[in-house]
Amino acid sequence: MKLKPAGQLALFTALITISTSALALEPALKVGDPAPKLQNGKYIQGAPVKSFEPGKAYIVEFWATWCVPCRQSIPHLNKIYTKYKDKGLVVIGQDCGERDESLVEPFVKKMGDDMTYRVALDDKTGNDQGVMAETWMAAAGLRGIPSAFLVNTNGVVVWIGHPMELETNQEMIDQVLAGKFDVKKAAADYDKGMKAAAEREKAMAPLQEKMSEVNKAIQEQKWDEALAGLAAAQNLAPEDQRESMKINFDVNRFRIFLAKKDYSAAYTLAAKLGDDPKVNPTLLNFFAWQIVTDTNIEKPDLVLAETLVNRANTDAKGTNLQILDTQARVLFVRGKKEAAIEAETKALSLAGPDEKAICQKALDSYKKGELPATN
Repeated sequence: MKLKPAGQLALFTALITISTSALALEPALKVGDPAPKLQNGKYIQGAPVKSFEPGKAYIVEFWATWCVPCRQSIPHLNKIYTKYKDKGLVVIGQDCGERDESLVEPFVKKMGDDMTYRVALDDKTGNDQGVMAETWMAAAGLRGIPSAFLVNTNGVVVWIGHPMELETNQEMIDQVLAGKFDVKKAAADYDKGMKAAAEREKAMAPLQEKMSEVNKAIQEQKWDEALAGLAAAQNLAPEDQRESMKINFDVNRFRIFLAKKDYSAAYTLAAKLGDDPKVNPTLLNFFAWQIVTDTNIEKPDLVLAETLVNRANTDAKGTNLQILDTQARVLFVRGKKEAAIEAETKALSLAGPDEKAICQKALDSYKKGELPATN
């Protein structure tokens, strides 16, 4: 059994499917516009909100039970709600793009004190996408969740973004509740940001097209074609982003080398990255986890895996649960049982409620002299 996302690179947003016909080049809903009507479906938690009440501010957050980034952001949004609920802030967790709505109520109950604000399903009467998904998300040109809208005491949208950003932007909430937030400036800044994003998207279009070709080659197991495509794609990356994006290309190269069983190339690349002080520990952990768990690898370089995860753990100052979990596995496979038990014990000490059972099961396996399952 493995931790989530043990050794993997986490995504910041999850994509939902919204009718592309509703996505205009120029979003219909922007900062500075009156907030659309609230057309929620059934409320799972809290009293229904029929309309925006003057004098109160609102956060409308779009999320789903299947969305990992949503689950990570919900407790942070709940802290905002707890702090401001008696000061005029109403928070509505708007379920969006849900694959099975029967999962929502049990999910909210399980979250308990980490999700105490209002939660509503979408109204899908005559609209498979959901009315709120169309009139808010699609209207704003958004396709990723979690996403949130902050509505001021006059019913105007004054901020649109990822809900995690609100935790470090509480001064804005204070100003909104006090009626002192500069909506005109916020609208101008948002427009400027949208135009810059559109320019970036335009510049990235050739790269995205080439990467689609690379993905197709990978699916068809045309490894040399995929590697050549990656090289071409890297040259298409915008110059100001080429260096920061290099690591993404290297990750794909590593995976392709392993798939085509060119272990020499794969390990040479991983070792090179392991020597680069700019490479973050999460990535090194990913390489180590891949080497030690991928059963398709015929010649796993366990010495390299240990080197990579040890450096990752040093860089993370021994405080990263996933890295310690990987380190324990590598050490155990290397025949270092006591060191593996020590690493997993440290991982267990850092585990939250959702990870404790997984860490404990892994620790018990190591003590028995058994390698834990990875699924």
